[in-house]
Amino acid sequence: MANDADGTDGTDDLAYAADRGRGILTPSDREFLLGRKTDYTDHSKKQKRNRIRRRLRNAILDFTILFESLEDRDRETVFNPDAADREAYTRGITDMLAFLHLGTMGYYTPFKDMLAEGVNKAEQELAGSDYRMVTVDFNVEPVGQIDVDAVIDKLERGAFDQLTDEELQAFVRLLAESDDFSATDLRADMKAQMSEFVERIDAANERRDRRVDDLND
Repeated sequence: MANDADGTDGTDDLAYAADRGRGILTPSDREFLLGRKTDYTDHSKKQKRNRIRRRLRNAILDFTILFESLEDRDRETVFNPDAADREAYTRGITDMLAFLHLGTMGYYTPFKDMLAEGVNKAEQELAGSDYRMVTVDFNVEPVGQIDVDAVIDKLERGAFDQLTDEELQAFVRLLAESDDFSATDLRADMKAQMSEFVERIDAANERRDRRVDDLND
């Protein structure tokens, strides 16, 4: 089980496992950063941080070699973890992106430009041609105040397609923080309705396909 002192929430214990093999961080590095080992002098702490920084920089440079030279099957294996570990790896990928975004604040090349170039390079690799060009949109827009009454009106009318991403994020956050909200009760109710919901989606898709067939006849 997760150790509360380690700041874990029980969903990604694999990341915090003491016996996990070495990655960018050594097991000793993890013990240091997680505060599990505290018998360091000021000088040894400074040395530890310096070594971690050097390894991080070298790890960043290693990705050029990994992208250019690692075989497809090896990359695919890395990103195909066991089912029991998927949540931890998903969290790790998310946190990796967050770390890069945070770390490149003020970097001379904006994160969005590097992200766009990276996605383009991946698409060209997939296509085997530099004529494969895509547009990558990346914007960071803060979620502001929403009109709760307007959102509820849309929900009551069933106008779900009129809800913006900003409204959905803010409304769900407000709902989750409400004292009257119970995630456990919602889970049970949603699961009970999910089968009927999926059936309706499947029926709509079938009607759409039949209509397309009729139009093509």
